Order: sequence, then C-alpha cells, then structure tokens
Amino acid sequence: MSQGQIVRRKFFDNTAAIISLIVFAVIFVLAFTSVGFAGIPGWWKYNHTEFVPLLDGGAPTVTGPSSWGEHPFGQDSIGRDYFAMTMRGAQNSIIIMFLIGALACVVGVMVGASAGYFRGWTEAVLMRFTDIIIIIPLVLIAATLGESVNRLVGSGAQVWLLGIFLGLIAWTGLARLVRGEFLTLREREFVDAAKIAGASNARIIFKHILPNAVGVIIVNTTLLMSAGILLETALSYIGFGVKAPDVSLGLIISQNQEAFQTRPWLFWFPGLFIVLICLCINFIGDGLRDAFDPRQKKFNAGRAKDAEKPAAA
Repeated sequence: MSQGQIVRRKFFDNTAAIISLIVFAVIFVLAFTSVGFAGIPGWWKYNHTEFVPLLDGGAPTVTGPSSWGEHPFGQDSIGRDYFAMTMRGAQNSIIIMFLIGALACVVGVMVGASAGYFRGWTEAVLMRFTDIIIIIPLVLIAATLGESVNRLVGSGAQVWLLGIFLGLIAWTGLARLVRGEFLTLREREFVDAAKIAGASNARIIFKHILPNAVGVIIVNTTLLMSAGILLETALSYIGFGVKAPDVSLGLIISQNQEAFQTRPWLFWFPGLFIVLICLCINFIGDGLRDAFDPRQKKFNAGRAKDAEKPAAA
C-alpha cells in the first residue's frame, strides 16, 4: 500500500476519530446552510437579527428529532430566534477557529523548523522573538487586538480580521515544539544520507524531516484550534471579541447571563456547541496523529491471542 492508503486505513480504524468527524461535519453543514453564508440564503426561516413576538415565554419548541416547532432552541428576551443565533454564532466561531489553526500552524512550523535546522544566529533571533511574544499574556494581546479590530472595521469583516490577528500571536508554543523535534531529527542518519546525496536544505526540511514531525504538528494544531475557539468565546464574553449586531457563541452566553436562573436553555445550546466542537477537533487530531505516526501501531487483543495459540501448541 502507498503511504496515503496506510494513513487512510489507520485513520478509519480509529472509531472515536470517525465519530467525531461525522459529528463535526453535521455541525459544520448545519451552521453554514441553515442561516446562509456570504450572501447565500439558508433554509431556516429566521435570521439572527430578526425580532418576532415571544411564544410561550421564549421556551424551546423542539420535542423530538422530527418535531422542531416554530423556535426549536427558543427565543431570547427580545424575541430573536435562538436557533438562528446559535447557528450564526457557531459559524463565526468555526471560521475563527480555522483561521487561528491555519495561521498558527504555518507561522509556528516555519519559525520552529528554521530555528531547529539552521541553529546559530537564526535560532537565536527567532527564539528570542518567540520568547518576547510568549511573556506577554495572550488574553491581553487578544483583547487589545479585538478592540482595535472592532473600532477599525464593521461587523462583516471583524470575524475574519479577529481570526487572523489571533492566529498571528498563537503560534509560539507550536514553534518551540517543532524546534525541539527538528533538533532531534536533524541528527538522524537519514538526514546525513540526504546531505551526502546533495539534497538542498529546503528538500531536507520539507521532504525528510517535516514528515517525521507531522504527528507533533497535527496534535498541537488541533489543540490550538480548540484553545482558539475557547479564547474567542472568552473574549466575546468579556466584550472584546465579536460585537453586535453579529454574534458568536461566547457573545450569546454573555448577552443572556442574567437569565441563567429563569431560562437556562439560553446557556444549554451555545455551551453544548462549544463543547462538541472542541471535543470533535481534539479526537480528530488524535486520530490523525496516530495515522501519520509510522511508529504507532494499534494493539488488537484478538489477533494477539490468535498468534499465541500456534506457539503454545
């Protein structure tokens, strides 16, 4: 089998990763098709800014998988449909999560790989710059950047710019881990063989060393994505993230925090989606790490017992 076939087979053998992938795909499709995206209308009849009269005090109307009712997730205190708000919040949180993961992965891998492979003054400059970013509290930087974004742009672009800015400051931990992996791998025999064969530095980094460090990169990128959505939630909760009239999962919880005792469903649904998204991303990352790691083998107790029987006979 080819390397791609081996990776796919090992990934599909991971039950938790497959279930998480299916659940996340359902959440992704539901969020981006129900209320529409980028000017494309969705199939749900309400949007997150539309005010309608309160029905039954805004209580959820869903009674089963096939019986949603008029407002399945209920309504907030001013009559907005909570399903539309939750889907729009999940949509924005997913966009920010992917932007943070992609940018932090690219910057962290480039900085860590360069520092670990070239050493010398390159490592000294890059790592000291990384240390400067690390010592500044991430929440403080994120809050400052979030407030600046909200002042400079409108609600349509603030989600994208917020994700980009957070991604450009969340790469430091990954850079240090990639540097450590490169410091170990650059001393291996296959790297010496590639140098003797005349391979360039770029080819050695991207063709020989980086594939062997992909497990660490994938796991920590997924952790960054989970941490990113929690960071965005925290910023929106304290008022430095996504601003009204747009919404995010953290902003929804913040706007309805006073109703926790009387209408707890206003916390159930956005909180549930935050937990589900983070868990799914972590399980998918764990499955990808096992699939890409050539040293990782899944232990099968049944096969082990079958192999012991002939030996015992």
